[in-house]
Amino acid sequence: MDFKDIKAVYFIGAGGIGMSAIARYFLYKGLDVAGYDRTPSNLTRELEKEGMPIHYEENIDAIPQTFRNPRTTLVVFTPAVSADHKELAFFRENGFNIEKRAQILGRLTSIHKGLCFAGTHGKTSTSTMCAHIMHRSSVGCNAFLGGISKNYNTNYIFSDKSDFVVIEADEFDRSFHWLRPWMSVITSTDPDHLDIYGTKEAYLEGFRHYTELIQPGGALIIHCDLELKPNVGSGVKIYDYGKTSGDFHAENILIADGMITFDFISPVENVPNIELGQPIPINIENGIAAMAIAQLNGCNAEELRTGMKTYRGVDRRFDFKIKNSRHVFLSDYGHHPREVLQSAKSLKEIYPNRKITVIFQPHLYTRTLDFHKEFAQALSNFDEVILTEIYPAREEPIPGVSSKLIYDNLAPGIDKQIIRKDDVLEFVSQRDFDVLLVLGAGNLDDYVPQITKLIKEKE
Repeated sequence: MDFKDIKAVYFIGAGGIGMSAIARYFLYKGLDVAGYDRTPSNLTRELEKEGMPIHYEENIDAIPQTFRNPRTTLVVFTPAVSADHKELAFFRENGFNIEKRAQILGRLTSIHKGLCFAGTHGKTSTSTMCAHIMHRSSVGCNAFLGGISKNYNTNYIFSDKSDFVVIEADEFDRSFHWLRPWMSVITSTDPDHLDIYGTKEAYLEGFRHYTELIQPGGALIIHCDLELKPNVGSGVKIYDYGKTSGDFHAENILIADGMITFDFISPVENVPNIELGQPIPINIENGIAAMAIAQLNGCNAEELRTGMKTYRGVDRRFDFKIKNSRHVFLSDYGHHPREVLQSAKSLKEIYPNRKITVIFQPHLYTRTLDFHKEFAQALSNFDEVILTEIYPAREEPIPGVSSKLIYDNLAPGIDKQIIRKDDVLEFVSQRDFDVLLVLGAGNLDDYVPQITKLIKEKE
């Protein structure tokens, strides 16, 4: 189905972070857009305000008449939706053009220059940072983000002038194999989604195949420390990057008084005096990768400086809610052992003399089973660990798999507890924390506004 023939787009799973960005794209294009999601959320409520009708029960009769013509209607669905979903079955049985979210993004990389960010972790922050730099610059970009940008309060950035499109390349369900990047960053390849890939070797092979999809004349910017051996096509340049080594790296790093500055070293042009608008140590590496892509595609030194200094971060990615001498409270999306470790290290670097407590909600039974020892090792870098029950997302329970697997492997002597998610607010109300982090990709973040209020009441 050619994009020019599409007059209506129906989304099954409209409220997902990736799905909602594509819905916004078609809304900006002036098409009729509607859909289904299982439960209301902030994202679905915002989409409804923007003109997208959404209903919340599987009901064929709830599909508006505008979306019942298979010749003019595109149906987009997320892999998280079950194969026997009633509305999905209706569209299949009636000959509609049905595509996954990743297929739509793949199409966009065929008609625009795709700047794609892949990796087990770091891709949301790095892609959002790059999109912000480019959007503010003379180059411009469109962007489909994996989180809500705090600069723009959205996960979609529109430009009717730029041919560049920034995309988060998701390895789940091998979705990134639909993309045809012009350029790509790979931030990390720590094994994950082993329910899909099976083994570490298969996971790495998934990324290796992804590197083959970069278009001739484009480029791959890959982190220095990865096991991955890329297999790019002819005419594709390979650069590496890192915090203090690589083609793109930082020198003269200064972390002091709540600020981080450094010099950006690049084979294109060195740019001194970069200041991080979101001064977190991991953003040094993220910023280097983001600036590398932006610079290779035409952003000048002053545009890089301005973009980095004005970047405000992403909701749920090292998202500070309170930061003062008595209390620090933040939330973070980390749900892989390496991300958990990075969160701990970053907070220890920023607050070396303060007690850091984490409330961690494990995400997925399979991930907990595969990595419970690694999670325990990473969490043991905090001063106090509070675990809640596992957030199942798309999975059914696995016998014998619970948060206790992590709890039992935490370092001896560490302060630790397991509590019910429903008891978190009462737990917080009875304690006076120094530095508190809510961590995980599940729904524990729903409590963040209330936790913020509870802590502020203690000041």
